[in-house]
Amino acid sequence: MKRRHLLKGFGLGATAAVVSARAAAQPAKPAPSTAAALSLSWPGPQLASAERLGHCRIGNGPAVCVVLHEWLGDHVNWEPTLPYFDLGRHTLIFMDLRGYGWSRASTGTYTLQEAVGDVLRTADSLAIPRFHLVGHSMSGLVGQAIALSAAARIQSVTLFSPVPPTGFHADEAALKALNAVIDEDEAAARAITARTSNRYSAGWLQRKLRIAREAATTDAMRGYLKMFTSSAITDDPHRLAAPMHVVNGALDIPFYRGEASHNAFAAAYPQATFETIDDAGHYSMLETPVRVASIIEKRVAAAG
Repeated sequence: MKRRHLLKGFGLGATAAVVSARAAAQPAKPAPSTAAALSLSWPGPQLASAERLGHCRIGNGPAVCVVLHEWLGDHVNWEPTLPYFDLGRHTLIFMDLRGYGWSRASTGTYTLQEAVGDVLRTADSLAIPRFHLVGHSMSGLVGQAIALSAAARIQSVTLFSPVPPTGFHADEAALKALNAVIDEDEAAARAITARTSNRYSAGWLQRKLRIAREAATTDAMRGYLKMFTSSAITDDPHRLAAPMHVVNGALDIPFYRGEASHNAFAAAYPQATFETIDDAGHYSMLETPVRVASIIEKRVAAAG
C-alpha cells in the first residue's frame, strides 16, 4: 500500500475518533518537504558516512550524553528540550539510526546488533571514550544492549518509555496494526493518540505526524519494527555497571507504563530506578520538555 503522506495536506479524513470533525475539515497549510525544514535549531549537523551515523553535537560541557530516538521520530522529537539544558556542563550528541534523519541515506539490516555497533563506532569516531546514554522507546532496547556490551564506557542509562528487555511481543494482529502505521495516516494517528490518552489538539497531532512521516524511510521503519518485536536482551544483566533509570508517562498505553514496564525492568535489572511523569504519555520530550531535560541532567549529576 502506498504511503499517504501527511505533508501533502494532512489527510486525516476518517480519523474522527482521533481529532474532531471540525478540526479535521479545516484546510492545512503546505508543510515542509524535508526533515531539515521541520528542524531549524540544530547547529552544524553531520550526515552519516561509512564510518559513523548522522549526528549533531550541542554544548561543550564535560558530561557527554549520547541521545537516541524512537520508531516514529528522529532527532526532531528532542528539539523542544534543547533550550533547557545547561550546555556549559553538558555535551549532547544526538544520533540518528540508519534510515532516519541525518542517517536517512544509510541502509542496512536494521538489527539490534547493527544499531549497537553503529552507535559505538560513531562514539569512537568522535573520540568519546565514556558517555551517558539516553534512549526513547525502541532505542531503549538499543540502549540496554549498548550498556551491557560496552559496560566500561557507559556512565549512566536513562530510558524514556522504553521497550523492555523482553522486547515488544506482538501477535499477528498487532503486527498488522503496526505495519499499517507505516503506510496509513489514520493508523499512525490512532497509534499516536492512544499513546497520549487522546487528549491533544489536531494541531499537535499534525505536528507529530509530520515528524513521523519525515523521520525515516519505509525500509528502515519495517526493519526496526522487526527488530524491536523479535529481539530481546540476552546478555547477562549483571554486566550492567552503570545506573539505569526508567521514565514512564502515566498517559501512555499500559505496555509502556506502570507495573507492566516496572516489573519487566526490575526482573532484569534489580538496581534500576523508576520515575513517572504524570502529565505525559509516550512522547515526553514533546509533551513535557522541561521535565525531560531536568531528569536527564539530574541522572547525569547523580552518576558523577
